[in-house]
Amino acid sequence: MTLQDLKFGIYEKALPEMASWPEKLDLAKRLNFSFVEMSIDESERRLARLEWARDERKAFINCVFDSGISVPSICLSGHRRFPLGSHNPDIRARARKILHDAINFSAEVGIRTIQLAGYDVYYETGDNDTWQWFLDGLNEGVQKAAKEHVMLSMEIMDTHRISSIVRFMNLKRMIMNPWFTVYPDLGNLTAWGNDVVQELELGKDLITAIHLKDTLAVTKTFPGQFRDVSFGDGCVDFVAAFRALKRLHFTGPFLMEMWSGKGKNPVKEIEEAREWIITRMKEGGYINE
Repeated sequence: MTLQDLKFGIYEKALPEMASWPEKLDLAKRLNFSFVEMSIDESERRLARLEWARDERKAFINCVFDSGISVPSICLSGHRRFPLGSHNPDIRARARKILHDAINFSAEVGIRTIQLAGYDVYYETGDNDTWQWFLDGLNEGVQKAAKEHVMLSMEIMDTHRISSIVRFMNLKRMIMNPWFTVYPDLGNLTAWGNDVVQELELGKDLITAIHLKDTLAVTKTFPGQFRDVSFGDGCVDFVAAFRALKRLHFTGPFLMEMWSGKGKNPVKEIEEAREWIITRMKEGGYINE
């Protein structure tokens, strides 16, 4: 694969926070990315996107079309605040509405993949009930997504419940639907001490896309660090991962996950990170010179 063939995207939160969508897409294009992954996080400002009126949705579609840069996926982290497994029935109802609204929104504006957070709860203590409520809400969402031709893809998380592709596969056995897949994060996989190459081999037929970020490993005395670790300062063996993905003939998209949007010089941070990742891809033989 050549660099020109690579589907390499950037997370919306890496881009300047207050930039408009035309500005974000223009910057992503100038930085040589092929797509942007939208964030629908816990904030009311981003959750409100799911309520955009028809004219707002049309304006977004036109903006994407005119830019030449796609927005094919959503990172739906809003379920941290409103989890599908909450003990509070009102929060569970809001969580299901968020998921269903996200599916409808995606179907209408052309987004193909919704990355889900593998949390039954996040700010509460989980138990058997929270897990069952999570499964019920997820199964309902997958059935709706299938009808709308929208993929729901579970991220390998920064919490133990879905901390590996092995654990995802156990979940997949409960929700046997082709519109439910896995979205591995190399940083999260590594931080939990998984054999990343074996994990990728296990999930190779179900991987929708891959998040790229560095992390610090979980130990008996350290909870790990799952974000804001500069590439090269963490524990991820990117070269070995890219070598394995080459052998597995993985041709799906990669998403560089960063949170530099609030920084003083996000463009420089993104440029340096992109160059670092491309170098590791070349060292692993995933792309040609």
